[in-house]
Amino acid sequence: MPKLLKIDASPRGDYSVSRALTAIFAEEWLKNHADGTVVGRDLFKTELPFVDLPWIAGAYTPAEQHSPEIAKAIKISDDLVDELLSIDHIVLGAPMYNFSLPAILKAYIDHIVRINRTFTPKYEGLVTGKKLTIFLTSGGVYTPGSYTEAYNVESGYLKQVFGFIGITDVNIVLAGGTAAIDMGQKTREAVIDEFKPAVIEAAK
Repeated sequence: MPKLLKIDASPRGDYSVSRALTAIFAEEWLKNHADGTVVGRDLFKTELPFVDLPWIAGAYTPAEQHSPEIAKAIKISDDLVDELLSIDHIVLGAPMYNFSLPAILKAYIDHIVRINRTFTPKYEGLVTGKKLTIFLTSGGVYTPGSYTEAYNVESGYLKQVFGFIGITDVNIVLAGGTAAIDMGQKTREAVIDEFKPAVIEAAK
């Protein structure tokens, strides 16, 4: 039974374009995988503390050596890694902040990039055989080949870090120009409709 993990990293809730795109993707994915299931992971409803010393101690020591403090610090990471290993396809909706990723998404990544869990001491990825689709929304437009393309640090970083843990089948859909919504030039629905064909194609 195929399983899709839908990760949302936008704080905008019902006003979010990226959340709308991941929702459309999940709906289309289920049409193409009648026996599939979707697991939702809203990063703004997940306790994601930044990595600290007890977390580091937990990541580098066996579970039987963990104190209650260390066990508590590493638990969310263990849960997120277990979730990641159990799925077949990930769809990630992420906004771009200052040309890169939001802090909450970076916190999630720090929890799932784990030695001996998602990569080996020889830097070999352990999360293999999975697909990743990313809908990257941004106020500006960073079209490949344009002079603004180099400003998009987020796409390269996400491909690199997920590739590091073994996820190399990555499709990034750039959904730029969302600032037009905030400036009253376009409606949210119009922007979503603009990218809907790319979402449906990605879900095949």
